[in-house]
Amino acid sequence: MTAHRPLRSAVAGLLAISGLVAACSGGTTSTSSGAPASSTGSSGGAAASAAPSGDPTKDKLAQVESRGTLVAFVDPDYAPQSMTVKGAVRAASTKCAPNQMTGPEVDGYDVVTTKLVAEELGVEPCFVAIPFDEVIAGGWGDRIDVAWGSGALTESRMKALYMTQPYYTTPANFFVKKESSYQKPADLSGKQIGACSGCTHEQYLKQTLALPGETIDFAVNNPKIVTYAHEPPGLQDVAKGKIDAFLCSQPVGVGAINDGEDLRMLDAPAFTTFKTGYIDKSLSLTAGPFVDAIDKAIDDLIANGKLKAASTKFFGTDFATAAGTFDLKTINQTVQ
Repeated sequence: MTAHRPLRSAVAGLLAISGLVAACSGGTTSTSSGAPASSTGSSGGAAASAAPSGDPTKDKLAQVESRGTLVAFVDPDYAPQSMTVKGAVRAASTKCAPNQMTGPEVDGYDVVTTKLVAEELGVEPCFVAIPFDEVIAGGWGDRIDVAWGSGALTESRMKALYMTQPYYTTPANFFVKKESSYQKPADLSGKQIGACSGCTHEQYLKQTLALPGETIDFAVNNPKIVTYAHEPPGLQDVAKGKIDAFLCSQPVGVGAINDGEDLRMLDAPAFTTFKTGYIDKSLSLTAGPFVDAIDKAIDDLIANGKLKAASTKFFGTDFATAAGTFDLKTINQTVQ
């Protein structure tokens, strides 16, 4: 997720506090990635874990395998990427801690990605809701192992987080009121434009955005930036005529249009981001094998079409396959 989004539901608040109990860790270079062969269904029930591939007291992957769970970030209010399932029953015989959500309780593209990776690792997926700005700041305090939250792979976030193989890629587009005269991004120069606070879209409007391997054309000059903690209110303000445009990930804006908002998308995207999984650099255990295992799982899920199927289900189009073309070696990341 590129935006800073507060967790608005009561369950999110409880999980953000209680997430401190979630067991995690990680932190030094390695090259092996022994992902166990046993699996767990996407419903998130308890899995029969394979024997740890290393010492769980020293190695992050071995800790996850020994614990039998992959504890991941979730935003319960960010459909179609992630959302709670109304009336869902907590998975029976779950290994998830009482303060963690189980697979059946959440859904969405980011959530399904987590479930599929957990299945590849032979463990059960568990979910903890914490504010996204805390995720991208790093220093997770062992609350979660990994975060698939539609977060972009950016140079600034590499300071605190390890980037994993991108799992989908989307353009960022401007959305304007349907009957407005704006036709291209340059038409919005000097206008009031909304964006999520602290995210890649605000950085684009400030012309400070840096994406590894990409040259960005900043087509909008001197905008009057209006920031929002959550994207839907910004899109609604455009529809109401309060601001001129809103810049966000294409699926988010298209989702607002599908929900009936009086909006139109400008065809020319502002930029394109690769969405990545994050792993905290401040882990206390060896991170290398864990990062390798995550990368391999994503590569496999793109190759076998499972992420394509999930993208088509939740977004109506395949945003996943192109992510497989991203070469992580180009970002010169060293896993400590």
